[in-house]
Amino acid sequence: MSACCGPSREAGDGPAEVAGGPVEVAGGPVEEAVTITARRTAPRGMVRVPGGTYLVGGDDPDGRPEDGEGPVREVRLDPFMIDPACVTNAQFATFVKETGYVTEAERIGWSFVFRQFASAGVIDATVPGAPWWAGVEGATWRTPEGPGSSNGDRQNHPVVHVSWNDATAYATWAGKRLPTEAEWEAAARGGLERKRYPWGDELAPKGRKRCNIWEGHFPSAPSKGTMPVKSFQPNGYGLYNVSGNVWEWTADWWGTEWEPYADNPTGPAEGPGKVIRGGSYMCHDSYCNRYRVAARTSNTPDSSTGHTGFRCAAIL
Repeated sequence: MSACCGPSREAGDGPAEVAGGPVEVAGGPVEEAVTITARRTAPRGMVRVPGGTYLVGGDDPDGRPEDGEGPVREVRLDPFMIDPACVTNAQFATFVKETGYVTEAERIGWSFVFRQFASAGVIDATVPGAPWWAGVEGATWRTPEGPGSSNGDRQNHPVVHVSWNDATAYATWAGKRLPTEAEWEAAARGGLERKRYPWGDELAPKGRKRCNIWEGHFPSAPSKGTMPVKSFQPNGYGLYNVSGNVWEWTADWWGTEWEPYADNPTGPAEGPGKVIRGGSYMCHDSYCNRYRVAARTSNTPDSSTGHTGFRCAAIL
């Protein structure tokens, strides 16, 4: 995976990782466990994506073959439901209140923060090749920049500093699941075929900004970080911010030879990390253009950062 897109805990020298599972997870002190069970069935407010054959992957001239983006191929999907937007801080707070869940970043004690935002609590957890990241003690979904920060004025922003394990626990509680990589891409395309972005091939049609990505020279220009989950116009299926803002966890293990339509419809059975999609507010054409629909990378299931969140899916 590319450390610039999502640094993993194994890339730093911070505290040792704490194991966590997707359903029965540590939810308090490390020796305790909280079993997450569904609180509701197929929720309302989700977007229906029709079943059928979809073209996924890309052959963009500035694509990244080493990431397994191409070739363009067909995948057959059953109809499914997906959230129109990423899970917000407010929604995650409801989950925590009802279950007593404690995220991995809270239990481990630190998470990765864009160094420009870190004002306190920086520990020795540097990422080779990506010095703009810092391991920050006390950085959690509640305190996204570390000690003294708060998400109080970002209740409708995507929750961040959540690991794949945390996202899966939330999805289980909500009666949902994480989307497969193929489902995520089919939904993100919004009914368009072989387009670079969810709205077409131009990044800013008629000069209008359509996503939250880096502006100015990276990484020295000031950044505003995340934006509300329903910023900008939705795609053809009604999904918001599938390009930029935050990376999104998917269900699949990473494989550089992504063949979702082959023997295993959800990709490799195991691998070095879980696939993340969509890019984030830190992406910029000068060094990381993974906000294109076909772009992909991964991170380890226990890792958390200030630019990774998730949305959920469900079977019809």
